[in-house]
Amino acid sequence: MVKWYEKPGSEPDVVISSRIRLARNLSNYPFYGHMTEEQMNRLAGDVKASLENINLGDNSLSFLSGDELTGYRGMSLVENHIVSPDFIQDGTGRMLVLSQDESISIMVNEEDHIRIQVMTSGLDLDSALEVASKIDDAIDASLNYAFDSQLGFLTACPSNLGTGLRASVMLHIPALEKAGSLNRLSGTLSKLGLTMRGTYGEGTKAVGSLYQISNQITLGISEEQAIKNLREIVSQIVEKEREAQKALVTSARFQDRIYRCFGTLKYAKMISTEEFFELISDFQIGISRGILTGSEFQRLSPERFNCLLFQIGGATLCQKEGRDLTAEERDELRAKIVQEALKE
Repeated sequence: MVKWYEKPGSEPDVVISSRIRLARNLSNYPFYGHMTEEQMNRLAGDVKASLENINLGDNSLSFLSGDELTGYRGMSLVENHIVSPDFIQDGTGRMLVLSQDESISIMVNEEDHIRIQVMTSGLDLDSALEVASKIDDAIDASLNYAFDSQLGFLTACPSNLGTGLRASVMLHIPALEKAGSLNRLSGTLSKLGLTMRGTYGEGTKAVGSLYQISNQITLGISEEQAIKNLREIVSQIVEKEREAQKALVTSARFQDRIYRCFGTLKYAKMISTEEFFELISDFQIGISRGILTGSEFQRLSPERFNCLLFQIGGATLCQKEGRDLTAEERDELRAKIVQEALKE
């Protein structure tokens, strides 16, 4: 089945993906940090039973125990934003529910009992919310959520009280980063009830100029209003990034940089993860702004390279090959994958 990130999305030159995450807990169990192993296993069984008959078309769900998510398999899931790093540290009592196209992932017994996550390509928060709500309703139909009439859904962290909703959008904003505009942007977002984080979430740095923008407020606001606010602000950031890119590519020095990136990506025998993100970020600008012209570039698109972001992580390469790879082997395989994308 085609993976979710292989499908075309809206605003692909700037927006990589959209994500909806719902945090839920069950009323008849203590919070995760106070549960016994027997309770965790029983809760996982309850969640599995509630989802076994859900109709998601061809995109069926698989149920993986935490013990199956070790080594490079677990790290690959972290690299591709399917699970949190904490989730794979200890598999005891944990379960991952994963759809065939990997757009749906449900972490059971993480910080909260249930964390429903749905991802889509480009700027498409509404579709992600629709799927997440369908799953949420299926679980709620047979299990009792912990809910308070004033506080909303009860969560392990008070910052998730209310809707329990975290909506986020992954943006590629290299021109704004190079212009030194991100500190001011981050401050403005904070005043609007949003936050900007690094590529892999809270406490991480941005790689390849990839940043997550998400809502901070979950109490006293509806899911629809939170998503509307985020979508409107992201749309403004997209336009500002495009304007900054147009100004950036007028420089002959930067145009030279774009062609040098292309040469390295096309001919290098080894590419490290860090180098890949640095090269692909600037190369994307050349594709999006039409700097790279001619027959060999006509078939290239931002979507094609967005897909690469989910294929080149070190653990993901090991998962692809089915064995542990040395750093040199990973760099060689990464270069081959990039060059195949340029040839197709």
